[in-house]
Amino acid sequence: MKITALLVMKSTAAGEASSSGQGDPIVLANATDVSHFGYFQRAAAREFILFVGRTVAKRTPPSQRQSVQHEEYKVHSYNRNGLCALAFMDDHYPVRSAFSLLNKVLDEYQKAFGESWRTIQADATQPWPYLTEALTKFQVESISIGCMEFSFSSQPGV
Repeated sequence: MKITALLVMKSTAAGEASSSGQGDPIVLANATDVSHFGYFQRAAAREFILFVGRTVAKRTPPSQRQSVQHEEYKVHSYNRNGLCALAFMDDHYPVRSAFSLLNKVLDEYQKAFGESWRTIQADATQPWPYLTEALTKFQVESISIGCMEFSFSSQPGV
């Protein structure tokens, strides 16, 4: 159970995109773990994550959640009134846990930055330490939960 990336984006509504000429979602925070890719593939993997993330964020309506299968990844997305959190995970990560994580990420983002995200017009390049910590923390928790489920289910008579 692996989390490859967590992103927070400002998703523009369809009406805003046509009036301002800006249709692509804006990256507010980004944390990726591309260590399982070859060294020369890592930059392309990051670009792939941003491209697919923007596409999924653009297609997730406000106040909706969705999961999209893309090659070996499942991309979970939650758009909370224009503030959109995305997670790139493998198929084995539980869907309910994924959306719980996205909800927590959005809560923490709004706690840290308030409504300032609404005025941002360009991709943020400054790292948000919480997102990097969450990428590591929830990866480890999912692994330990998977081990507990395995050891519990292997007990005879249970």
